[in-house]
Amino acid sequence: MAFVPGQPVTAVVQRIEIHKLRQGDNLILGFSIGGGIDQDPTQNPFSEDKTDKGIYVTRVTEGGPAEVAGLQIGDKIMQVNGWDMTMVTHDQARKRLTKRNEEVVRLLVTRQSLQKAVQQSMMS
Repeated sequence: MAFVPGQPVTAVVQRIEIHKLRQGDNLILGFSIGGGIDQDPTQNPFSEDKTDKGIYVTRVTEGGPAEVAGLQIGDKIMQVNGWDMTMVTHDQARKRLTKRNEEVVRLLVTRQSLQKAVQQSMMS
């Protein structure tokens, strides 16, 4: 999915709701992220054209809240609880995901398989 700064983003998205797991004083999501506007997009294994500075899921803990909710490695996070995540730094994304007062995280994600399925259905 090519992204041009300042231009509207068209994407097929999926809603995912993650209920954080409480471990002592911590709330666990069960996934890690990579990317951000302050990161080198050529190092992003999920960016097809190596220019995408979006936030991507890089790891999902087996049996954790994110896996149970349906999050997958390679998913691009477009929104977190209504906040736009298409032009944020890595640290801004991490802080938005780990807010202490939020026990539920509602994501809008897009993934390659969703995009391809829609493209194929439009051609047939």
